[in-house]
Amino acid sequence: MSRQLARSRNNRMIAGVCGGFAEYYGWTPWVVRFIYVLVSILSAAFPGILIYLLLWILMPKAET
Repeated sequence: MSRQLARSRNNRMIAGVCGGFAEYYGWTPWVVRFIYVLVSILSAAFPGILIYLLLWILMPKAET
């Protein structure tokens, strides 16, 4: 069965983007969120909010 990257329905704080990445890679959601926030803060060239909004729009919602 092939996996598909999709927004999580269970592991979500805002839109389920980080939870979707966590489910896809088999990581815990807090690790993905921590890495995302850390990279967003430490890198001026990484527009974290813009990327999150784009992923929110482009990633499909996970099926039940």
